[in-house]
Amino acid sequence: MAKPLVLIISPALANANNGNWQTAARWSRFLRDSHTVICSASDAGSNAALRPDIVIALHARRSAAALQQFAERCQSILVLTGTDLYRDIRTDPVAQHSLSIATRLVVLQSAGIDELPAAMHEKTHVIYQSARTLKAVTRQHSALKVIMIGHLRAEKDPATFLRACVHLRHDDIDFLHIGGALDAELKALADSTAERQPRYRWIGNQPHAATRQRLKHSNLMVISSVMEGGANVIIEAITSGVAVIASDISGNRGMLGDDYAGYFPVGDANALATLIRRSASEPLFLARLQAQCDLRRPLFSPERECAAVRQLVDNCLHI
Repeated sequence: MAKPLVLIISPALANANNGNWQTAARWSRFLRDSHTVICSASDAGSNAALRPDIVIALHARRSAAALQQFAERCQSILVLTGTDLYRDIRTDPVAQHSLSIATRLVVLQSAGIDELPAAMHEKTHVIYQSARTLKAVTRQHSALKVIMIGHLRAEKDPATFLRACVHLRHDDIDFLHIGGALDAELKALADSTAERQPRYRWIGNQPHAATRQRLKHSNLMVISSVMEGGANVIIEAITSGVAVIASDISGNRGMLGDDYAGYFPVGDANALATLIRRSASEPLFLARLQAQCDLRRPLFSPERECAAVRQLVDNCLHI
């Protein structure tokens, strides 16, 4: 008997090195033992000849045309991203239509479901993403090592991180910034920050494996985004034994919990700098953040995500 054909549609593939691709690649690995899996770009015209048994689409707006193409032919799962949940589905009729035609919806953290119309809650599933746990390292740095991982684009708000770095130019703290320059003004700001803060380094886009190793050897990871659907970098920090400081947004609260001690107001570089300085000067505070992150780690196990993905796909195939 032929394996069911699963078509995973993503607005970005391997060359983009972003969260959408990481999700598509991971779900493909989970399913390929018992399914035939094809990953395709949202705008790929060659999809028309395919006859999938089920379609998994990432991004309500950017994958809308491909989702529409298959919605009447087979079951469909729509995985909602941060820009979907916290921007597009509020005003964009194309994204709203994608919600209505998908058989099932997936949000990537527990707070995401609150952004959807109540009528769609019944067909919505929460599936936390995952990362393999890396072996812990002994960090005996003379300075606190702080890392930010995210492309230089508005949604990630690297400007707040960069301003915080400048605030801390007299402190014994090292800053590493990984991500491609997708915005000329933000690139210029990163360059000027490096001139004003000699302990800040921006090294551009890096391979995923190399980035995880740099993360693993850090003490603290900062995520300053204005919107997130369920950030992979939070998962990878927690499964690397690295504490997190995060912007106080719904998507981050859904990952870290409402009682997490490491939130700062969106766009507030002074508050971010204060939390970083406190992490450097108060070992008990950093240990508290680490302990809270450790408690969330079971949510992000590959075994848990794999089981949830397989169950959802199998249930859809038998509707």
